[in-house]
Amino acid sequence: MRFRTIFISDVHLGTPDCKAREVIHFLKNTRCEKLVLNGDIIDAWHLRRRGAQWDQAHTHFLRTVLKKMEKDGTQIIYLRGNHDDILWRFLPFKFDKLEIVNEHIHEAPGGERYLVVHGDGFDQVTTNHRWLAVLGSVGYSGLLRLNRLYNFFRRLRGKEYFSLAKAIKARVKSAVSFVGKYEDQLQGLAKKRGCEGIICGHIHTPDDKQIGDVRYINSGDWVETMSAIVEQADGTMEVLLYTEFKERLAKHRERRQRLIAGPMLFDDEDDEDEDEAFDSDEIAAAAAAVAA
Repeated sequence: MRFRTIFISDVHLGTPDCKAREVIHFLKNTRCEKLVLNGDIIDAWHLRRRGAQWDQAHTHFLRTVLKKMEKDGTQIIYLRGNHDDILWRFLPFKFDKLEIVNEHIHEAPGGERYLVVHGDGFDQVTTNHRWLAVLGSVGYSGLLRLNRLYNFFRRLRGKEYFSLAKAIKARVKSAVSFVGKYEDQLQGLAKKRGCEGIICGHIHTPDDKQIGDVRYINSGDWVETMSAIVEQADGTMEVLLYTEFKERLAKHRERRQRLIAGPMLFDDEDDEDEDEAFDSDEIAAAAAAVAA
């Protein structure tokens, strides 16, 4: 599946709740001109704790990103987050197609400008009371451990994954109030930078909405939600959940197999219902296979 740009954030490599295998599957089955890693990709806070472990899948994620840069020519933009704030020492840094920055301006094909930031700069706890933020991170890790136990019993009963941690946060009034203020502050920053939209992460709450005259898009995370922001070739942007991505990928592969099998398998009525188009490379490959 091809996109112009992909934005992901809050992977939290180095933590037991990181969904590394899922995000690797997502990246391996997509192609893009630019991949934006919008902060908290590596969780240095957790890795400093005693007993923290680095999974082999986490190394595989980093290799997957580097392969996209090397083999596909993908531009990689890495923005510093609060959990990987050790990167501030190297900012700004550019090497070949890799850039590590604090802010990034993304320009859509239509000329719209989006300010891309992780978003922790508008979290007063993170910026002014680091010790409290670290304590909150420990508490959040405990909530995620409870979430793992809860979903273990759900799997035994044949039920799908459910984010208990996300549900609890959504019902806490102070958390809901914080999210609202956070979004409003980011809207103001986008205006100051002369941008029509803002793309962020940090709060693990994917969203896409209009706040005043600024479009606010949050990429979510790969701990609970498993989501990304994708931009099509025409500049259309959307928040894509991993569950929805898997469904689209299955349909995409099915259509490719039907194309390879021969055009007679298509009928006009089915074609009208197709949401996605094949890119030119896939059509050429399929045509070559049919000719052979």
